[in-house]
Amino acid sequence: MFPKAVDQHKPNKPLIPNGLGVIYVLISAVYLFLVYYFDVVKVSNGVSAPLTLAVCILFGGFLGLLDDWIDLKWRYKAFLPLIAAIPLIALASRTPNLRTAIALPILGTIGFGDSYVFVIIVLVTIITNTVNQLGGLNGLETICPAIVMAGLMVIPGSNAVLLYVPLVVWLILGALNFTGRIFVGNTGSFAIGMTLASFAVISDLKFDLVISILPYIFNSSLILLTFFLYRKKASVSFDGKKLSSDHRRSLVTLVTYHRHLTERQVVLVISLLVATSTIVALVLQLLT
Repeated sequence: MFPKAVDQHKPNKPLIPNGLGVIYVLISAVYLFLVYYFDVVKVSNGVSAPLTLAVCILFGGFLGLLDDWIDLKWRYKAFLPLIAAIPLIALASRTPNLRTAIALPILGTIGFGDSYVFVIIVLVTIITNTVNQLGGLNGLETICPAIVMAGLMVIPGSNAVLLYVPLVVWLILGALNFTGRIFVGNTGSFAIGMTLASFAVISDLKFDLVISILPYIFNSSLILLTFFLYRKKASVSFDGKKLSSDHRRSLVTLVTYHRHLTERQVVLVISLLVATSTIVALVLQLLT
């Protein structure tokens, strides 16, 4: 039923079903429609948070599916999330507390007024693309977002009910991905990135999300910096058992720089970094 892609970091490079992220998109959308239908989360100012999140996930999934189909270049793919930001802009325009301010620990609340629309656009674009860029290893593009999602859900008043089923579905896909049985593809990466960005805007957890994904931001910054300065891309070597690299152009190559680690060891190290940044976000939330 699904196209297959080569698992580059396994002996004999087996073909693995790709694009299973579409399952996450469909089940999450149906769940959120049901949350809206049964009025689990009340409509505020004529805008429904479940419907907004559902539309954003569908947008993200479609854009990722488009990338899986035609393999878009990064110069085009980087701006695709702008389309998916439209539902959030509509939400913010009718919800003043979301539109005008961001709550920061210790510093308090910073107001942006009508320019907050640009904050949403920048946030969605950065989050979606950074999540999409940190991948290439089994479990890396599924376990790390699951950690961030769970962290955002435990914050009081975060509308966690919106992510109950999406998290469970993503964890199941993550387990299958970590064991090398499936790939979620760009469909899954874009969809989960949109989920995190959209949920953060809806629940007013923008700062918490930014802190949680600092390893993602560092990875993307390192990739872009080395590419624009030296026109070189990150890559890892695989000797049939372990990964290693002779440069530091991404988070993965930084972890494997002059080290021989298994794929799972690399994924666990980076997952630990994401878990640490997420815990820091939770601690800072307590100081707000």
